[in-house]
Amino acid sequence: MPLEISVTKADKQTVKVLLSGSLDSQTAPDLERELAHRVSEETRALAIDMSDLAFISSAGLRIIFKNIKTLKRQGGKLSVSGMSPSIRKVFEIVKVMPDLTVFSDEGEMDEYLAAIQERYRDA
Repeated sequence: MPLEISVTKADKQTVKVLLSGSLDSQTAPDLERELAHRVSEETRALAIDMSDLAFISSAGLRIIFKNIKTLKRQGGKLSVSGMSPSIRKVFEIVKVMPDLTVFSDEGEMDEYLAAIQERYRDA
């Protein structure tokens, strides 16, 4: 199954991505390239909407982990929303959940992103 990557927001501090399909060894390089192009030293929030993601493999997890570490080093955070129960279970199994902010839906994630932007705007 292919992976569709839709960048729904990209500015200096925030990148928001919607993933659809399968994030596996065949498609992970596409996401890696897209995020490498979008996430800069100024990025403080990377939000990934997984509402339409059907599958994630270890190759997909590697991309997520890499971006968690990158953002953490620069004082930012990676967050996800819309995980299906099966994808959530994968994340729980690899114990990534403490370093990842998970939202129940896109609205909750947008509120969080707005708060982050407001905080950095006032700094």
